[in-house]
Amino acid sequence: MIAKQDPEQGESSLQEEIREPLILVDKASDDEEDGYAAADQTHKSSKGHEWMVYLSTFIAVCGSYAFGACAGYSSPTQSGIMEDLSLSLAEYSLFGSILTFGAMVGAITIGPIADWIGRKGAMRVSSSFCVAGWLAIYFAEGPLPLDIGRLATGYGMGAFSYVVPVFIAEIAPKNLRGALTTLNQVMICCGVSVSFIIGTVLKWRVLALIGLIPCAIVVLGLFLIPESPRWLAKVGRPKDFEAALQRLRGKDADISEEKDEIQVPITALGAPLIDRVGKKTPHTGFCLRIGRRVVHEIALDASPILAVYIGSFSIGMGAVPWVVMSEIFPINVKGVAGGLATLVNWFIAWLESYTFNFLMSWSSYGTFILYGAINALAIVFVIKSGS
Repeated sequence: MIAKQDPEQGESSLQEEIREPLILVDKASDDEEDGYAAADQTHKSSKGHEWMVYLSTFIAVCGSYAFGACAGYSSPTQSGIMEDLSLSLAEYSLFGSILTFGAMVGAITIGPIADWIGRKGAMRVSSSFCVAGWLAIYFAEGPLPLDIGRLATGYGMGAFSYVVPVFIAEIAPKNLRGALTTLNQVMICCGVSVSFIIGTVLKWRVLALIGLIPCAIVVLGLFLIPESPRWLAKVGRPKDFEAALQRLRGKDADISEEKDEIQVPITALGAPLIDRVGKKTPHTGFCLRIGRRVVHEIALDASPILAVYIGSFSIGMGAVPWVVMSEIFPINVKGVAGGLATLVNWFIAWLESYTFNFLMSWSSYGTFILYGAINALAIVFVIKSGS
């Protein structure tokens, strides 16, 4: 028996069926999509903009370029300076090598200075010594002011060699830290190469004036960039620390997680790695000086070999020790420990620089065979110490 349907009720049911959507949407799924969209938007806003990190790195590595300009100055200018100022070979050897003596002093003192007045303050000190040194060289009329100027540029060079990679490592986010710190070595090599190339066509006094340019960029550029957030946190300036970190990561970036992670001392890694970096870092300065001397001695037809040497140095002993040194020291000992490692580096560089001309007078082939043997021993030492 079929029940009779009320006409009005049938019409109402038909209208409800018409109103039903053709595709059913799960409310939970819809809410989930909204959540993903919100999370994606939060991720985009927390990423921020890193242009301030790049600007800060550029200004800092101008100090690395100044480092290279100081190191590369004495090779192309040797004949001109010796002729104009009537210097003997021994006097010019003192002029060339006293740079690294100044770098030793700069390396051992700039760490505490960087801890005291900040990384930016230390770069200002470094630039000031370089500027004073270049001016003394430009106006020199005898060996004494020439040596004083070279000593001053050496101090600035040694100071830059420590503070630049430390500053970059402290301002860069984790995903960019290795690449940006390596720019320190790239700019050193650029400074050495440019100084040598233009030094072959310019007078030595003009080349000294050109050395002022990267120093001026550093001095003026430091007014545009923030201080190292890690140093600000270390000295107990929380408001300045947060402001500096926000500027580096972008005004829309979420810095809460990174803020919580900064002045945690890496004590577990510190003790064993300090010994290791102390063993490996001294070879860097030696290799840098040898690279400059090779540029001076090898003829143009050997340029492919030279390119291989410089490239190998830049991606190996030239860059890696400085990157490691800038990252592994705990913040509470970074100034002293880093300065000590850099001091040893520059002592080896001074020893090589001072003896180079005397060794060349003895035997040019023997000099480079000796250097090659020392580097072969360094390879064995690194392998053994790492095993």
